[in-house]
Amino acid sequence: MDEKKLTELLNEVRGGSREVAEVVQLLKGWPAEKLGFACLDHHRALRTGLPEVIYGEGKSAEQIVAIFKKMAVHGRMAMATRVDAEKAERVQKESPALVYHRQARMLTSGDPEEIAIRGRGVVGVLSAGTSDIPVAEEALVTARCLGNQVEHIYDVGVAGIHRLLAHRDLLQSLSVLIVVAGMEGALPSVVGGLVDKPVIAVPTSIGYGTGFGGIAALLGMLNSCAPGISVVNIDNGFGAACAADAINRI
Repeated sequence: MDEKKLTELLNEVRGGSREVAEVVQLLKGWPAEKLGFACLDHHRALRTGLPEVIYGEGKSAEQIVAIFKKMAVHGRMAMATRVDAEKAERVQKESPALVYHRQARMLTSGDPEEIAIRGRGVVGVLSAGTSDIPVAEEALVTARCLGNQVEHIYDVGVAGIHRLLAHRDLLQSLSVLIVVAGMEGALPSVVGGLVDKPVIAVPTSIGYGTGFGGIAALLGMLNSCAPGISVVNIDNGFGAACAADAINRI
């Protein structure tokens, strides 16, 4: 439950359209609710502006369904990350209203495009290569679910820098940029040298042997010569979107 939802409930009680007992029932599981296998933090959105999100890897389909149902009681878009297609199919059999985003490997409680925009500008999501798109899509879906307008530019890595430069006007119009790259992780440095907006770099595990599962890209981004670049963990499109959302709300 976020500040907007809580304010609505209180105004409805004051206006007489909701009974006190009804709202008490809604708030019984707030701020935290124990499910035996999980303890849901319903207060998080009110406290931080970001809702609790289900990390799907390692959870069963039944556990994911149970958490989604509890989250639905408190409103707002609910998300689950790192859900493979087979598990998502089992979840959707129990909760057919959930939407599966195959490339992002995410489940959402509704269509992200129906979420009201609350960000002040446009979040851009760039991928260096086509193989980096799943991580970029995780960032894109998350940012949109959090109420941001999002534009994406995919497959514009440094091996063909003209592909990126063809989007100079769009790059300059963005309020914050999430730049996703594997291999040597060079794209965020290039973007950081072109724009005057915050750049959040996301290393991916895409690459050959000496890429060490994304460590080479991570170290390259941490050692960027372009000042002011922020770096998140390997393959962490979700974390990058949360950082971009916080910047875009200021």
